[in-house]
Amino acid sequence: MAEGRDAEPSAGVIDSQSVKAADTVGRDTRGYDAGKKVNGRKRFIVTDTLGLLVSVTVLAASWQDRDGAKTALLSVFLFTPIRYVFADQSFAGRLLDWAARTLNMVIDIVRKPADQRGFEVHPKRWWWNGPWPG
Repeated sequence: MAEGRDAEPSAGVIDSQSVKAADTVGRDTRGYDAGKKVNGRKRFIVTDTLGLLVSVTVLAASWQDRDGAKTALLSVFLFTPIRYVFADQSFAGRLLDWAARTLNMVIDIVRKPADQRGFEVHPKRWWWNGPWPG
C-alpha cells in the first residue's frame, strides 16, 4: 500500500533452485538434478512483483521445472488473486497451456538477450498501472 498499489498482488514471479541435501535428509525425498549436477531438493518460489514471498514448494531435485511448478502455481491460485506470472525459459512448454486451461493464469516467459552469458539483472522495461491482462 505504501507503493500506491492494491494490498493484494495481481502478478508474481516464479523460479526454482536446486540445493544439496544434507546426509540427514532421507533418500526418498532427494533427487538428482542433471542440469545443475546436484543431488538434493528443488524449491519453487513464487514472489509478488515487489519480491515479497507468496509461495514455496519443495520437491526432489529430479523434478523438471515445468512439472514441479504446477504444485506451486496451484497453491498461488488457491490462496491469492495472482493470475499473471513471469517465468524464465525453463518453465516454457506444456506448463503455459496447463496454467491457462486449468488455472485461468497467464505465464509470461521472459527470455534473456541472445548475447547474455550468466546472470544479469534486467532493467525495468515498462510500468503497468492497472489490472493484468488475461
